[in-house]
Amino acid sequence: MASSTAHPQDQLLSDDTPVLDFTRLVSTTDAAALADLRRALTAWGFFQLVNHGVEASLMEKLRDLSRQFFALRMEEKEKYAQPANHFEGYSKAPAEENRSDDWNERMYILALPKSDHNLRYWPQYHQSFRDTLMEYADGVKKIEEQLLKAMARSISLPEDCFLKGYGNRPTMLARLGLYPPSAHPDQVLGIKPHTDGSGITFLLQDDDVEGLQVLKDGQWRSVPALPRAFLVNLGDQMEILSNGVFCSPMHRVLTNSEKPRMTLAMFCSPDVDHDVEPVEKLVSSTRPRLFKKVRNYGTTFFPSFQQGKRAIDALRI
Repeated sequence: MASSTAHPQDQLLSDDTPVLDFTRLVSTTDAAALADLRRALTAWGFFQLVNHGVEASLMEKLRDLSRQFFALRMEEKEKYAQPANHFEGYSKAPAEENRSDDWNERMYILALPKSDHNLRYWPQYHQSFRDTLMEYADGVKKIEEQLLKAMARSISLPEDCFLKGYGNRPTMLARLGLYPPSAHPDQVLGIKPHTDGSGITFLLQDDDVEGLQVLKDGQWRSVPALPRAFLVNLGDQMEILSNGVFCSPMHRVLTNSEKPRMTLAMFCSPDVDHDVEPVEKLVSSTRPRLFKKVRNYGTTFFPSFQQGKRAIDALRI
């Protein structure tokens, strides 16, 4: 991947969200960058990642293809409707704003492993959609692997320990999201408060319309949209693997009264057939095991999410 356009210097401010430089995190000698990463993941559970190497032109192309999908007639989008009890496919908010959460349209597609692609859920409206999404997914995967190594180094662990904790066939689930304008933005949420069920989530925010908020120290804080940056958010499975050293942050999405907001999230998770449990080196007499082992966390996570509960709480020891 070629280098992206330069961004602001990495920073970690007590009253602002952390911004980290990928080129520094992949260095094996930059102790200051690793210290910033550790503070971001223990205090916030997320950070903005700049200089990550994914071309801005690829991001914009995928954004444009996402806009084209959501602009299709409803009968076209419903060809990809999400079946009951299945994670892939298209779904939308109720026709009326008669509840206070999940006011959005979304399209879930399993990007990795490639051998598990179900073409029934891959939109056919544009011939380059699949190639573009896979080029993007491959780029995100390379970044994720380097971040997992840096995360391990940041807490003095062998750099492959979290990679091993992911198993042999990690997954990546893409979520195209559209948040329509709401006449009642003070009453209707784009997504209710929740944590992610992933290991790591890579979010491409809308450059023009903000809406993401994270719960920090008991207060909701707005997360600015930093052009061309990834919002890297830890999910529950990384909190489990780290035995609670890293946190999976609670977050939500607000609605806008005038403009739609569009995002693209890539949920990177361990192998569904692999037992996810705290890394052995993070369990000791002074820090006992905090979580039970779990396999295929999504089957636990999604029902809890729909009920507004944290699935990870059921795994605490």
